[in-house]
Amino acid sequence: MRNITIVGAGQAGLQLGIGLLDKGYSVTAISNRTGEEIANGKVLSSQSMYDMALSHERELGIAFWDEKCPPIEGIHVRAGDAQAGAQLDFRSRMSANGQSVDQRVKMPRWMDEFQRRGGNLVIGEVDMAELERLAATSDLVLVATGKGDLGKLFERDAARCTFDRPQRAIALTYVHGMVPRDDFTALNININPGVGELVHFPALTHSGPCDIINIESVPGGPMDRWDAVKTPADHLALTKALIAEFFPWEAPRFANIRLTDDNGILFGRVTPTVRKAIGVLPSGRTVLGMGDILVLNDPMTGQGSNNAAKGASLYLEAIVARGNGAFDRPWMEALAEGYWDYAQWSARFTNSMLVPPPPHVMEFLGTCCQNSGLAHQFADAFNDPKSLSTWFYDPDAMGRLLAETAAVA
Repeated sequence: MRNITIVGAGQAGLQLGIGLLDKGYSVTAISNRTGEEIANGKVLSSQSMYDMALSHERELGIAFWDEKCPPIEGIHVRAGDAQAGAQLDFRSRMSANGQSVDQRVKMPRWMDEFQRRGGNLVIGEVDMAELERLAATSDLVLVATGKGDLGKLFERDAARCTFDRPQRAIALTYVHGMVPRDDFTALNININPGVGELVHFPALTHSGPCDIINIESVPGGPMDRWDAVKTPADHLALTKALIAEFFPWEAPRFANIRLTDDNGILFGRVTPTVRKAIGVLPSGRTVLGMGDILVLNDPMTGQGSNNAAKGASLYLEAIVARGNGAFDRPWMEALAEGYWDYAQWSARFTNSMLVPPPPHVMEFLGTCCQNSGLAHQFADAFNDPKSLSTWFYDPDAMGRLLAETAAVA
């Protein structure tokens, strides 16, 4: 029986660990917190997930919230400012629903399931000396957390990085009391050019259905006021104030919101980063990174948990296919490139939303306001960003698509 160790017990690590257990592997997962500590702590992310990623959970029998979690049925994109209102406005259902389950609910349940299926869950910190020991006693060590010195093992891949600093100040808020939409539940994306974005969608938390609000402020811009916030009440008050000031077309839905709990808030600044997949220990042994440690996106398009789930599925397939072969450096490099073949498109999609759109993209978004087919294609890109790869970033290809669309109309 091959022995696999996974450092980190989040979306990527636990999903992979449970999948490996089902295939007959001996698996140890190491978390620096207990399930109870995660459940009682601060929210970890916004984790909106879509059908391709969710299908991997369903295949493993760990999609425990399908009946309870409110669906994300489509998207609604609006752009404008407080003076002119929303000048760009389109919406579309997705081909399949998404969902968002608070990781304070999800990860403790998965930790229990991992142990129920025979996994060895270890609670503790992993330093470099411990990682050396694990690498010496395991057939393969995967690192699914960038905490402490572990993240420094994985070199920044400058050739694949678009940015070298945070592009947004990000404030996350879990709330009850949102006025429901009157058509379908949606990933709502509101853009105030040069100022920032308001993104929100339905979710499930400890206290039942809720909504998650993500305010993305351009650093140094008029919404970047978060450093002065000291309390959960201040966080909620600033959230409501910024929505009223910069996204007034949305403000009525937020009039009576309240925090789900005092831990239902998060603030930070994320530098979108791509890292090389192989970490080399002082002994020369190698470990393989996965999840956010390899491709860390701004949460604007909600691709982080989707990348983690899709990557875990790819890793599971590759490990099983390796049979009794060595998990050597060439194998690691090939697997990492296979992951990048997909993940590069989620990174490019997200990064394209963090900069002023070029003219051909503005033309496309404007056309979506009149063309439901194009709007539907854009909605489904959140499920599969690679679907944009052949036309969204190429002005000529985009022009052909718009011309074909106009001809059909």
